Order: sequence, then structure tokens, then C-alpha cells
Amino acid sequence: AAPQVLFRQADFITASVDNVTEALRDGTIMVVLVLFIFLLSVRTTLISLLAIPLSLAVTILVFQWLGLSINVMTLGGLAIAIGELVDDSVVDVENILRRLKQNVQSVSPQPVLQVIWRASVEVRSGIVYATAIVILVFLPLFALPGIEGRLFAPLGIAYIVAILASLLVSMTLTPVLCYYLLPKMKQLQQGDSALLKLLKRVQQRWLNWALPKAKLLIAASSTAMLLIAVTVLALPRAFLPAFNEGSLVLGVLFQPGTSLQQANQMGQLAESLLLSVPEVHQVGRRTGRAELDEHAEGVHSSEIDVDLIASDRSRDEVLTEIRQKLSVLPAQVAIGQPISHRLDHLLSGVRAQLAVKVFGDDLDSLRVSAETLRQQLVKVPGLVDVTVEKQVLIPQLAVRLDQAKLAQYGLTPGDASRQLAMLTDGAHITDIIDGVKRYELILRLPEQRRTPGELANVLLNTPAGAIPVSSVAQIEMLDGPNQVNRENGQRRIVIYANSGNVDVSDLLAAVRAIVKDTELPQDSFVSIEGQFLAQEQAMQLLVLLSVLSFSLIFLVLYVRYQSLIFAGIIMCSLPMALTGAVIAMWLTNTALSVASVVGFITLTGIAARNGILKISHYLNLCRHEGEVFSAALVVRGAQERLAPVLMTSMVTAFALVPLLLAADQPGKEILHPVAVVIFAGLLSSTLLDTLLTPLLYWLFGERPTNNWLKQGSDDLM
Repeated sequence: AAPQVLFRQADFITASVDNVTEALRDGTIMVVLVLFIFLLSVRTTLISLLAIPLSLAVTILVFQWLGLSINVMTLGGLAIAIGELVDDSVVDVENILRRLKQNVQSVSPQPVLQVIWRASVEVRSGIVYATAIVILVFLPLFALPGIEGRLFAPLGIAYIVAILASLLVSMTLTPVLCYYLLPKMKQLQQGDSALLKLLKRVQQRWLNWALPKAKLLIAASSTAMLLIAVTVLALPRAFLPAFNEGSLVLGVLFQPGTSLQQANQMGQLAESLLLSVPEVHQVGRRTGRAELDEHAEGVHSSEIDVDLIASDRSRDEVLTEIRQKLSVLPAQVAIGQPISHRLDHLLSGVRAQLAVKVFGDDLDSLRVSAETLRQQLVKVPGLVDVTVEKQVLIPQLAVRLDQAKLAQYGLTPGDASRQLAMLTDGAHITDIIDGVKRYELILRLPEQRRTPGELANVLLNTPAGAIPVSSVAQIEMLDGPNQVNRENGQRRIVIYANSGNVDVSDLLAAVRAIVKDTELPQDSFVSIEGQFLAQEQAMQLLVLLSVLSFSLIFLVLYVRYQSLIFAGIIMCSLPMALTGAVIAMWLTNTALSVASVVGFITLTGIAARNGILKISHYLNLCRHEGEVFSAALVVRGAQERLAPVLMTSMVTAFALVPLLLAADQPGKEILHPVAVVIFAGLLSSTLLDTLLTPLLYWLFGERPTNNWLKQGSDDLM
């Protein structure tokens, strides 16, 4: 029969890239639909959409300049940004269109070029500062170390480059296209669409009812958002979303000393048990590894590659059945995936999500301590595949050299050891070439002569002539460990395990409690490593860097508006966005992982945009259109910003729908938590910002507005 491919990494990579590319394509289609629904004009939609291909083209050129490849994470950055690529142009186009309509209805219309220029300048400040804030919130990504940094830094680069490219397009090409395509539109004679009129009526009624009750409503909303925010601490946690590689790698460990025949029989049984699982397509097994292999193992160790087929059952259900099937084997079984195994190995040196390493000098004590810990760890709910690194006593030759006698014969300990090693382990003499084949010729004693009695009579070469080994050494057969592993020069033994569908933080707390309560010998200590610890460290670093990033955002806003109150009002858009994101994570059972935190980071930058545009518009109305601080100003400013806020938010949100669907597809699994957070956060941010930001401005904005007017500031450019 023809050989069958069990696992090929290229298949997973190709599937991942294809899936994310499809999400990018489908997201673009969603952008087109949402834009047209709001704008109801082919011309305005076309002007806004041109930002997508132009921004992507600039991004690809920058990729080539930076030496970046097109992969899942760079494509993921573009897929997340695809909706935002039109945001700057949408804000520009909407404001220009609104000003052109007002100009047509004016008794003394101004030149079209002047109207377009002033309309574009009017929103320029908000667009530029919103882009600057997006860049600031992404800075923590570039400080992430290790695997998480290598994964998400390319996403951040792709996102930032694309956003900067869209800003460039909106500042240059968009106003020019508006000048040539918009002035002759019949739509300039028409008012708002029926949908927008309805939304404005609803908003006006809300504001007229809410402004007298602003303090009560803000207090109630703040309390609700605070309570929801506190629940973040109770969310399940993980390091990274589980990859869906479509295949598994099973490590099956029998007792050391198991013969090849026995191991092969048990391996065949394991294969038949695996093939009885409906989702298992085919399996392949390797028993043992060669002596010179980097990860040499005896025949008691087997690795089984499992090729899976898609089904309606979840991954956790399939793994649970596999573990149940294999529980009848007299072996320890650890289940992982090819690429995930490599990531685990990079984190802790073992192919498992958790590694509890016991260090010490005495091997017997290490084995006892490890077994004690294992017996406690298997009791932790959700901790699976708990295995102690195999280390058992096997017969070994012990050679004790007599230094004084060696010196008498002019022989060094090193020379004696090398000669004995050559006889027992073998020495490479030469290579035998047979056509294109090459064979190594190894010379060593036959197995029946590698015993203490026989080796004692073997002759050693010395400067004084040949002498028997018994003249300078004592040889005996002792029991010793089958392997002695060291790390940083210290002996260690490892207990490793994986997590089921359980909160990683709870498991880590339980493991730490067990380690703390377990008595160890005086010279021993324990180190906990793996995804568990990496998740905790990454979260701590992200929180610290995010606080720094938000502080910089607040500073930028203060420098621009010269007002702590305005900066504070804009920053209030962040908890409004996080509220929806947290609720969505609970509803979809999405774990708080590095991926979801990246979603939070992205969301804060997007959410701040709406607040910036709204505050800037209030100030421009006061400066250039003679408005004074009043309820009428609050209502007018909110209604005039309603369309661009809704369009930019909905375009960005619905562009992520393809990433929300089929979350377990290769490539999408790591971007799905990002999409969940941003999508839900934008929905809540749009709703709450539309309803609450005008109330915040009404309560706290009068004094800073009057101060800003007294300063005689120029346009918010």
C-alpha cells in the first residue's frame, strides 16, 4: 500500500492562512454592506472603500521593507484592522457630505473647495489623535517576551502599519475624491436616511429625558460597569487558545526494562484502541529512539501520531474518550499536538503544559519526592496526564579506579576510562563503503564478556606494558538509575501534566498549595514551569504595561485639550467598551488569555476614537458656529456625531464576524478571542457612548469648554 501522511506541518499552515484569508475577504464584504446601508450612496461608499486596497498595498510594501512574511498573525492583524481601515475616510466623507448639504441649503453658499477643506480640517484632529492613541495602546505587545511576543508582535505591526496607511489615505486622497464626486450628487438635496432619522429621534428623546437625571444615571451606570468589571477576576484563564492542528501526539511510557516484543504488543493494542474512536482516521507509532538521538529513549517509550477527522463532537470530548480507552494499558499516557508540544517544550523543557521540577542531590530522595507529589497532583480536578519522568533502578557496571596503582603504571584515570569505555560501548574504527552505501565499523566486546568477571581479566595498555583491569580497578554490578537528568548543573526529576477544560489559574493555585504542603528533603526544592506560569507572567506584564500605556494616553489627551476633565470624559469610553467585552466572554465561555487581552488592548484604542470625535465636535461648534454651553449644544453635537460614530463602530465590529464564526478552524482559533472581545466591546461602547458621553459632557463640560474658548485656541487640527 502507498504510504499515508499522518502529519505535515505545511497542511496546518496552509489551512490556517487560507482560513484567515477567507475571513479577511468576508470581512471586507461585511464592510461594504454596512457602509452602503448607512450611506445609501455608491459614490460615498466607493470613496470610503478605496482606503482598503490602498492601505493594504502600503502595508504589504512595508512588510517587504521590514522583511515580514504573510502568515496567520500578520493576516490576523489585517483582518482585525479591516473595518478600521475605512474609519478615517468614513468620518471625513460623512462630515464633508453633511457640510455640503448645509452649504446647498444655505442662503449664501460658499465655494465647494472651501467647504470640503474646512469640513476635512474639522475632523482632522480627532482622526490624528485617535490614530496616535491606537499606536500607544499597542506598545505593550512589543514588550511581550517569549512565545507570546513572537506570536502577537507581527499582529501589532500589521495592525499599526495598516492604520497609519489608512490615515494617510484619508488625509490625501479622500478629500480630493470628495471634491470631484460629491458636489453634483442628487443626495445633497435630500436629508438623512429613514434609518438615521429614526435613530436620531430615539437619541433626542433619550437625551431630553436623561439630561435632568444625568447624575443619577451616571452613578447607576458606573456602579453597574464596576460590578461587571470586577467579574474579570473570576473569568477562566489560559495562556493561549488551544490550536486545532487536526492531529495528536501521544506519549506512551511503559515500565523501563520492558522488552521490545512486549512494548510492540502493547503498542499494537494502543493503536487498535485509538482506531475504535470515531474521530481517529489513522495512526502511526514509533517505539524507542536511537542511542545517538537528541531525545534518546528506550523501547519502553512509544510515540503515536494520530490523524483526526472532523466531527460534531468537541475536541475535549474526543480527548476524554481517548484517555478512557487507553486507561486499560499498564502505561502512563500524555496527549498533545505536534506544534503545541514544541511550544510546551520551549517553555519548560518537557512536552506538557505543566512541569513540576524537583531538584536535589540524592536520586533516591528525588524519586520519593516526585512520587509523593504525583499522588497528590492526580487528585486535582482538571489535571490530566499526570506523569513522573521515568527513572528506575537497572543493573549497571560500576568501575572504581585505584589512583595510586594507576600512577605506578604511568596510566591516568582518563586513559583507563577511555579504554574501558571503548571495550564496553564500542569504538568507531572505520567506514565500509559498498557502492553508495556507507556502514560504520564499531569494535567492542561481545555482550557475554561485558560482565565484572570477564572485564577484570581484560588487558589495559600502559607505558609499562599490558596489565589486567583487576590490577588497577574493582568492577562490580550495581543497581543504578536508568538516566540522570540535570538542569543548570543540578539533578532533577519532573512531574508533568496537562490541563483539561479547566481554569488554568485555579489549577496553578492548587499545584502551588500541594507543593507548599509537601515536605521535601533539606537539600531539595521545586520549580513550577510551563504554560501555567507563562500565562501568569504574561498577564502580569501586560497589566503593568497597559497601565503605563493608558497613562500615556491620558497625558496625550491632556496635552491636546489642556483639560483633565475632557481627558477623563474620553477615557470613560474605555470601561464602556470593556463592559460588553466581559459580558461576551462569560456568555461564550472565552478564557482570559494573552489573545483576549490583546483584544482588550485593541478595543481601548478603537473606543477612545468616538470620545475624541465627540468632544472635538462640541468644541468646534462653540468656536465656529457660535454655540454656547447648553442642553441644545449637547443634543446637537450628539446627533451630528451619531452617524459617523455608528458607521465606524459597526463597520469595525461586523468586519470581525467571519472570525467569530467557526472558531475552531485552524488559524481562527487564536484570533477568535480577540474578535469576541472587540465585537462585543464595540457594541456596548457604541450604545453607552451614544447615551452616556453627552451626559458626562453636560455634567462636567461647562467650565473646561469656557476655559478653552477663553484661551482662543485654533481649530482642533
